[in-house]
Formats: sequence, structure tokens, C-alpha cells
Amino acid sequence: MTVALRATEVAEALESATGALSAAGCDTPRLDAEVLLAHVLGSDRTRLLADVRAPLPESAVRPYQDAVRRRAIEREPVAYITGRRGFRHLEVAVDRRVLIPRPETELLVEVGLELAPGASVLDVGTGSGAVALALKHERPDLVVSASDRSADALAVARANGARLGLEVEWLEGDLLAPALGHRFDAVLANPPYVAEAELPELAPEIVRHEPAAALRGGPDGLSVIRALVEQGAAARMPMLALEVGAGQAPAVDRLLRTAGFGRVQRRRDLAGVERVVVGSRPGPGTGRGRDR
Repeated sequence: MTVALRATEVAEALESATGALSAAGCDTPRLDAEVLLAHVLGSDRTRLLADVRAPLPESAVRPYQDAVRRRAIEREPVAYITGRRGFRHLEVAVDRRVLIPRPETELLVEVGLELAPGASVLDVGTGSGAVALALKHERPDLVVSASDRSADALAVARANGARLGLEVEWLEGDLLAPALGHRFDAVLANPPYVAEAELPELAPEIVRHEPAAALRGGPDGLSVIRALVEQGAAARMPMLALEVGAGQAPAVDRLLRTAGFGRVQRRRDLAGVERVVVGSRPGPGTGRGRDR
């Protein structure tokens, strides 16, 4: 199936694309239309919108039609079509080998920013490397490592690190296995936390395109989190900060306390959801955070 966009001006192209994306059920049709056209034109939204009466180059019509088709018909995420996603002060490359970084995950970076000067931190399940790279960018004094069990994901992360010129140690392995023999002051993780029964309810953009292994959290969504807490406790990690799903914070709080993390914080995202749970033990390097 094709998406027909008959337009001679940028404004007409945007209007036509917005209609197609709206009819397809996309949540932000106008924004998507603008981002995709800016990408096709090699521009940015600010310049694009500064002169919407500019002629649409004929060479851009078919690429724009294809981008809108992918978004509307296949429900491919905009970030995969453009190949990039903004995260805090950085722009990272993304594709179907990694999850698309989301705003709520920035809470993990905020936890890391509170670490003592020179602290060492491990980002588990790094995916595109967004958390580790943002942390190194904003706190160059920190010693940052990142791990993932997916070699494909690590390839994306390494490429992002090289392009951004940020020094992060990349480790391949599952959960804390790559950390054996290392000493970290904090572990940050955005583990899979979607319960099996909830997977079919996710948006088509997620179900059809994002890597399932980075989503599946077992029957109750906590299988990977339990394993990570157990490993963190066995390794006597001073701090473990976990992104969790809506409604999971109380259960994860209990898991951390039972595992010996005597101080637990819950942090809310901008929607008011308890999104990150932080367990810590007394000692240096664990930051300035307050119990909540």
C-alpha cells in the first residue's frame, strides 16, 4: 500500500501527511509529519516551519511518501525511520537492535548525577548506550561502564560512544555477569519489566518493531528485576537503581529491602508514576539523594 501526497509546497505536504497519520491512529500526527519531512529534507523543524510556503523539491516527494507510509501503514516509530533520538543533551543513533530511549529513563541519569566525585557506575542493559553516554557527558569525572547481553545492541552503543567522543567501557554479558572482578559504586538499569499478559496490549509501534527481549519481564514483569536484585545483593553493590513499570515500585521496594538494601527511594516521572526505585547501603559514593 502507498500513501499519496500531492503537494507543491511544504505546507501542503505537511497537511497531507498529517491527515494520513491521523487516520492511521498515530498519537502525534502533526509532529511526526514535521519531523519526517525535516529528516527527508536534511533540515530541522525550526527551519522547516520558518518557511512553510517554500516549494517542496520534487526529489523529496517519493522519500517523504515512503517515510509517511512506514509510519502510517507499518506503524514504524519515527526514531527508527530517522535513525536518531534525542536524550537529555545528546542525540543517539537508534535502530531495531535497541529500544528507543524514553524521557522517563532520564530519571536513571539523574540518580547517577548525584554520585560522589570520581564514582564508578555500571549501566546494565545499556541498549543504545543513552544512559551511560548522557551520564559521562554531564559528569566527565565519573568512571562509566555499560553492559548488554546483546552484541548487536553493544555495536549500536559503541558506535554512539565513538561518534560522540565519550569514554565508556562497553562490556558484553547478561546482567551483572560482566561486572565480576569489577568494583562499582552504583548500578543503573532499565531492565525488561513488561508482564507477559501485557505484551499484546502495547502500542503497535512497540510490539511490531522494538526488540522483544528488551521488553519481556516474565509472568509478572519482575523476573529480570528479581535476578538483578539478587545478583546486586550477592556482589554487595552499594547502590542499585532500577527503572520499573507502573505499579511495580512497591514490589521492587520490598525486593530491595529484603535483599539488604537498607535505604530505598522511589522517584516519580513527570506523569507522577513511581518510575525508578533506588536501593542503597551506607557508605561512600552513593550520592545525596533523599528517602521518598
